[in-house]
Formats: sequence, C-alpha cells, structure tokens
Amino acid sequence: MNRSLLALACALSLGGAFIGTVEAAAPAPRAAPAPACDRECLRGMVTSVLHAFVKHDTSQLPLADTLRVTEDSAEKTLDKVALVKSITRLRGYRQDFIDERMGMVGAHVVVEESGAPILLVVRLKVVGDKITELETVATRSKVDGSLFNIDGVDHPSEGMAKVPRPDQLPTREEAIRIARLYPAGLEAGSFVKTDTPFTPDAFRLENGNLMAGPGCTFAPGCENIKTQPLNNPNRGKVDIRVVGVDERLGIAWLRMEWGTRNNMKLAVWEAFKIYDGQIHVVEAFMKVISPGTGSGWPSTP
Repeated sequence: MNRSLLALACALSLGGAFIGTVEAAAPAPRAAPAPACDRECLRGMVTSVLHAFVKHDTSQLPLADTLRVTEDSAEKTLDKVALVKSITRLRGYRQDFIDERMGMVGAHVVVEESGAPILLVVRLKVVGDKITELETVATRSKVDGSLFNIDGVDHPSEGMAKVPRPDQLPTREEAIRIARLYPAGLEAGSFVKTDTPFTPDAFRLENGNLMAGPGCTFAPGCENIKTQPLNNPNRGKVDIRVVGVDERLGIAWLRMEWGTRNNMKLAVWEAFKIYDGQIHVVEAFMKVISPGTGSGWPSTP
C-alpha cells in the first residue's frame, strides 16, 4: 500500500473510533413515551363501560382500587348503580368528548331500559390503564328533563362531529373563556350584552329539541341564537363546572346549574363547538334536580 492510501486508511480508522466513542458516551435521546391511554384508548373505555352495563356485568372493566362512582350526583359503589342492572340496549346516538390532556372522556348517549329510551351522560377519568372515576346522569322523561324529544337525538349532528383544521382550533384556555360567555349571557339576560360570539347559523339542541337557530319555532325570536329572548326570572346565578375540553375537535364541555319554577334546579351538560373564534353548535343533555344536589365533582383544570 502506498503512503497516501495508508494515511487515508489510518484517518478513517481513527475517525470511526472517535465517532464510536462519542456515540457511546452520549446516546441519542429517546422519543417521549406515548400516554398510557391515548385518544382511541379513552374512546374505547367508554365503549367498554356501556357494553358492560348492557351485559349487566362490570367484572372485566379495568377499575382502579380507588374508583369513585356517582349516579345522578349520589356517590355509591359500582354494584349499587341502577344503570348496571337496568340498561338493555344501546341506540345509535353517541357524541364523545375526549380530553386527552386530563385523561378524561365523556359522552352523551341514548340507551334503553326495556325499550324505554334514556338520555345518558357518562364521564370517565383514566389514569394509566385504570378507570379511577365514573359519573352517570340519566334523564328518562319530559318530567325528568323539562324537555325530552328522543327523535331529535337519533344520530350525532354534523356540526358537532366536524374536525376543524389545527389553525382553526382555539387554545384550551380560549375554548373555556368563550364557552363561559354563554352562562354569562344567561345571567345578563342577553347574549348581545356579553357579545357571546355565535356564528350567524349557530344552533342549540337541548334534550333533542331545537331551542335556537335557523328553523327554530319553540318561541318567538328563537331563530337567532344571539338575539333570542332569555327571560327567566327564576334562573339566578349560573353555577359552572368545566368538565373537559376536547382540544382536537374544539369542544368545551360544561355542566351548568340554575333555578327553575317550583324551587327546583336544572342541571345542564352543555357542549360548545368552537373554532375560528366562534361558537357554531351548542348541544345539551339536561335534568331537573333538587336544590343542593350539585354534581358531586370539581371542575377540570
């Protein structure tokens, strides 16, 4: 081998040894591990719970030893939850709300008890791969919910299911701020006064009833959600609980509570579809409750 080739070989050999030494001393950083229960895992947890209710068997659910359960705000053990024994069928309506950051997932669902429809709110908290919180609220009739139009919840609305582009989505904090302008408008008696940012074609569904937006005939002026009359002398202060934020779909999910006639309260699970800085759709499941019942749970950060 001539001197030039020998020098090149030595240089390559030394360089390779040097590089190998550096790599051994400082290995490349590993990618951060994926969450123990990602978006589809959380969605699957709701499916598992609903199927367990239909089968009347929760023994195969991944439950944490610290599981806390409420049914209609009352704390109880899972085996004492009436829905575990009463649900006989799932209908076609289900709208999920998935808060990946908080490990929270919930849904508005229509189920049956021996053929009778129920508007069901279900919420889970998942830590690691275990369910640590389970909350259910069931509305069975117009008396139970003030409104009850089961034909209006036969399938999820296209507006709520829409997947906005990432550049259209609000931050988590902004979604909560905009959603809170809704109860602020209720308290002020006007969404105009609070400048709640509805789109011109925004609409609101409550227990399957079109209560505001294009085509609404429920009350005079309800065809425009922003300018509709909000007269309710019994409402008073609106108690607000932030349940979660689906940051991928642009949905803020709140539980609100206010006064009704006959010294009762209305608990409203309201979902706000928010993108491009505006509210496009409002959908709610609601139930009449006794004063002082509350929800039994704190707000989500």
